[in-house]
Amino acid sequence: MSRIGNKVIKVPAGVNVEVTPTNFVTVTGPKGTLQFQFSTVITIEMENNEITIKRSSDVNDVRKLHGTTRAVLANMVTGVSVGFKRELEIIGVGYRAQLQGNKLVLNAGYSHLVELDVPNGVTVTLPKNTEVIIEGYDKQVVGEFAANIRAVRKPEPYKGKGIRYKGENVRRKEGKTAKK
Repeated sequence: MSRIGNKVIKVPAGVNVEVTPTNFVTVTGPKGTLQFQFSTVITIEMENNEITIKRSSDVNDVRKLHGTTRAVLANMVTGVSVGFKRELEIIGVGYRAQLQGNKLVLNAGYSHLVELDVPNGVTVTLPKNTEVIIEGYDKQVVGEFAANIRAVRKPEPYKGKGIRYKGENVRRKEGKTAKK
């Protein structure tokens, strides 16, 4: 049995969930609107501001979809009501970020500046030029954009320079030692 798939999703006030017979789900809330087409093997039922997910059989692939469907739907409800946030920190001499319109410009130690377009539905704030906060209502878009920023200059293990998630533990290596 999928323990995650059996959990009930509570829909907070101000969030509207519409489910069609073909499992096309639209979730609308104060932050925005998300839509997703789920598999028809799974049954999505909504009663009294609670969503339950049931599967049609105990076949292994259907069991996998059960938990995944519940997790994606719960993230949709959380996203349109509360939103998601990822924080990154930039470590290194001369490494910094700045916003220019709808572009995030990173100086990450290359001979050129790296420009990244901010996706729709995502807001980027820079409290300092070495901190980046990404907020949005779609968990996948927020996480993917944060990963793209981190991929510009991953943290290296010797000096720890690079772009990392706030609170991320980067394993440090010992450098070369002089023999004598």
